[in-house]
Amino acid sequence: MAGRNGGLSLIGRNTRTGLANGTTLLEGIQTSEDNRFYAISAEFPEFSNKDKTLVFQFSVKHEQKLDCGGGYMKLLSGKVDQKKFGGGTPYSIMFGPDICGDSTKKVHAIVSYNGSNYFLKKDVPCATDRLTHVYTFILKPDATYTILIDNVEKRYGSLYSDWKILPPKKIKDPKAKKVINKKIVMDSILRLWYGHDEL
Repeated sequence: MAGRNGGLSLIGRNTRTGLANGTTLLEGIQTSEDNRFYAISAEFPEFSNKDKTLVFQFSVKHEQKLDCGGGYMKLLSGKVDQKKFGGGTPYSIMFGPDICGDSTKKVHAIVSYNGSNYFLKKDVPCATDRLTHVYTFILKPDATYTILIDNVEKRYGSLYSDWKILPPKKIKDPKAKKVINKKIVMDSILRLWYGHDEL
């Protein structure tokens, strides 16, 4: 596990069974200090989800009341130098809960495309208690997605409509002027004044 505060430094591995677990068979990785950024990565073979459904799933447990913290994961893009892995490492998807004060309690679902990161336009509230929750992001070949928390659907839609990945269908032309039909405007005003439907 690596933690960083300005730079990236190795601080060792800390695992435990956790509070209210009920079993010693399950362990997780635990961060050891408050007010730090932590990162851990694992290398796996390159894959393609072309014509296949991608399921990105993991569990998160915040054992203390968070003032500000995230529990999101990143699906990294391409070849990554594990020794230089950090917040600026390129990724394809960033997904998971983010809590900061009373104003931010949502699931991040950020998609990277052509060097830009696109945020989900619709908020998805995240779990804020001290229990384990399973976060799932499903991306289908038809560009539809589903976000689940504890296997309950929280958001469903399309990459094309719920992220600003595609350019707008209509581009505003600052030189274009709206033509005002003065007769229609005047008729509307007269209807309001006199209460007539027909003039």
